[in-house]
Amino acid sequence: MRIRTVEEGRSRLKSDVLATEEPMEIRLVTADETRTVAVTMRTPGNDFELAAGFLYGEGIVSSPTEIRRISYCVDRDVDADQQYNIVNVEVAGGSRDYDLPALERHFYTTSACGVCGKASLEQLELRGCPVVPPGPEVSPETIYRLPDRLREAQGLFDATGGLHAAALFDPGGELVALREDVGRHNATDKLVGWALLENRLPLSENIIMVSGRSSFEILQKCLTAGVPVVCAISAPSSLAADVAREFGMTLVGFLRGERFNVYSGNERIAPR
Repeated sequence: MRIRTVEEGRSRLKSDVLATEEPMEIRLVTADETRTVAVTMRTPGNDFELAAGFLYGEGIVSSPTEIRRISYCVDRDVDADQQYNIVNVEVAGGSRDYDLPALERHFYTTSACGVCGKASLEQLELRGCPVVPPGPEVSPETIYRLPDRLREAQGLFDATGGLHAAALFDPGGELVALREDVGRHNATDKLVGWALLENRLPLSENIIMVSGRSSFEILQKCLTAGVPVVCAISAPSSLAADVAREFGMTLVGFLRGERFNVYSGNERIAPR
């Protein structure tokens, strides 16, 4: 878009590139019903991974074999421009096979949404999320390098300056995959959805790094994917730290330069 920029008292017209933010409706298609289960504000791109990762993170699907087909909406009564903002996820079985009422809190979310409350941790336990097993051991030097490698791979951020990222690394700090979005949790859903559809779950030997802070939802999504080490540029929330401690995850925050804080799981950080 055309903007006016002001610098040192002088103004001029220039072109600027903005990060796209549009709503995406996720519909669950069962043998007997089609139901909207979420509407989230997201950056278009990797929409099928976003839908798959969201449903996996919420415990609605547990394996890629449950997903028969993912497609954009083709309903004739939907405006053509909006059909690519509606994703249908066709699953095996009927609506009674899925805990759809549990998704009601997600009917409308924003790119900065989060979930908090004292019941959240109990819900993860009730879902049967297992404690993450020991390993791998990661050196501080490897962790130091993650922000630069994440930043180098953020192509859309270079163009817009307005996107978050979630990146998957191996224990040696080599980049495996990266996804971007206006929302940190959406970027994480896209990354987990990619891993689900590629049959790479659980991610028990990997590190996930997110830009910005780590929230309860980020830790929840990483936990369901079996991620042992979660790193963030900024601070974790108290509930994120609770999830990490309760389920044996390593949580790193304030990762800047050659410094970081370990909030849980220090045993995975190799001694110097």
